[in-house]
Amino acid sequence: MEIVIAIVIGILVTIGTYLLLSRQLLRIVFGSSLISHAVNLLIITSGGLKKGNAPLLGEGKIGFTDALPQALILTAIVINFAVTAFVLVLSYRSFKANGTDDMEKLRGNEHE
Repeated sequence: MEIVIAIVIGILVTIGTYLLLSRQLLRIVFGSSLISHAVNLLIITSGGLKKGNAPLLGEGKIGFTDALPQALILTAIVINFAVTAFVLVLSYRSFKANGTDDMEKLRGNEHE
């Protein structure tokens, strides 16, 4: 199962990199979001699937699962949502102010 997830992670990183290298600002935002989702999948996959009890002290149970990968992913999802919303608002304001979302025109390199 980890092989399939690794292939999916590779595809997401490839598509995200392709979108990051485009000229439109909205594609760049979606590319960074896709790469963030790929990293989340990578963290979950590297954490592994472990079966066990909840990590509670005083229960006397031996095997338990590690909750750290899930906590990292939940935090990363919230941060990714906030950053994506912020960058989408910035790109919208940039489009309204400049009339374009083409990165070359925003840089002033439209004749090169």
